[in-house]
Amino acid sequence: MELLNRDFWNRTHPDEPLREYPVKAMQFGEGNFLRAFIDWMIECSNRAGKFNGMVQIVQPLPQGTAELIEAQQGLYTLVLRGMENGAPAETRQVISCVRGCLVCDTQWDKVVETALLPTLEVIFSNTTEAGIEYKPEPYTPGKSQITYPAKLAALLYARYQAKLPGVVVMPCELIDRNGATLRECILHYAADWKLEAGFAAWINDSCGFLNTLVDRIVAGYPRAEADAWCEKFGYKDNLIDCGELFSLLVIEGDEKYRRAIPFAEAGLHVIWTKDQTPYRSRKVRFLNGGHTSTVLAAFLGGFDFVDQMTADPLFGRYLRTALFDEVFPTVALPETEKRAFAESIIERFLNPFANHRLLSISLNSISKWQVRVLPSLLDYREITGKLPKVLTFSLAALLAFYRGSCDAADNKWYGTRSGERYPIQDDPEKIAFLNANSIPAILGRRDFWGMDLNTIPGFADAVEHDFAAIERNGITAAVQALLEK
Repeated sequence: MELLNRDFWNRTHPDEPLREYPVKAMQFGEGNFLRAFIDWMIECSNRAGKFNGMVQIVQPLPQGTAELIEAQQGLYTLVLRGMENGAPAETRQVISCVRGCLVCDTQWDKVVETALLPTLEVIFSNTTEAGIEYKPEPYTPGKSQITYPAKLAALLYARYQAKLPGVVVMPCELIDRNGATLRECILHYAADWKLEAGFAAWINDSCGFLNTLVDRIVAGYPRAEADAWCEKFGYKDNLIDCGELFSLLVIEGDEKYRRAIPFAEAGLHVIWTKDQTPYRSRKVRFLNGGHTSTVLAAFLGGFDFVDQMTADPLFGRYLRTALFDEVFPTVALPETEKRAFAESIIERFLNPFANHRLLSISLNSISKWQVRVLPSLLDYREITGKLPKVLTFSLAALLAFYRGSCDAADNKWYGTRSGERYPIQDDPEKIAFLNANSIPAILGRRDFWGMDLNTIPGFADAVEHDFAAIERNGITAAVQALLEK
């Protein structure tokens, strides 16, 4: 079976030749989400005759899928599945808008060349919640910077020096004011590196930084089904990406940038707004908070997929308690709207086609817990005077999930479930700290949580109690006892 790539496709599909466009977008992050969301939107916009551009993907980290993307010359198959009007529905299409994938560490010169393209108009990114963060580092022209904001600062400075037009920057990381925060980081580097004042003025006046909210559940590569899918396709595809049919992109920013990002004009579910706060609060607290507050406990309880967890009598009740009893009162929207959205989350989590792995959601859970769960926990306590039992327990479950050891062979951290190893995917220094210190010391790390969690009355005692119950009785019994309180 031949590998999917442009040569194969053009030879075997002469009636469906692939269109070639100039590179108009640069994308930091080659992961499943951006390929099933932003690249899909670009593909749809190209087919509607609205964007007419290609996207050059950049792999920010040394490890990733760049080699696979290059081998397939940017092509991959996207499968979207779900329920529509009570019946199963599915779409699949070959995404052809990706030019290829460059690696920052080894191809920085080509990354800079891409940033200097006169046709470049927009830069997308998804480097997880931990990605948009200022960390001091020296300017290293000719060599990749370390953090994503520093990389972007160096690239934009090169574009400024070349006297090229500004670009629109649209981060998709799930942090509040992601565009504004990214701009602040870049201006901080400009000051640190003592770059000329004209650069900061160019960033503020010629570049647009949009705050965004993205929503689509993406399962990624369907390991169990991949061979069957390839037989159905008639070609080998190592980059199959799977997601749900639902999608939503909320953009907060000047609508003059719609020309560079014509996704709404292509008929996609895109909302331009002057204030994304209500949309963000609803989505982050219910959907993302629903994931982060439950999946680590459910994984330790023996489940591998979100739909399994949601359908289970015990862990499904655990999830519903978090959403309807604890998150619900913290979202400032009409009751009927909140209830409808929360019910829709349960329906999406039960999607039998999503194949959304709990381990994939576990990536960088420390920063996710801070962004997705802690605000609801704090607001619930402010409203009721009590700690929310499931949201509190979720941190104890996180600590239990992160219990493990570092394998000297690959220098990666692993936990154990029922005698089988699983990867703990986060900053190695954070994982090491969680494994070497007491719960009060862990809760006191402001750089982990954005505050000293020991200052929340009763919280440290509750987490220690829940963690001890998990260690003593196992996660399932601990969840059962929690829900019976």
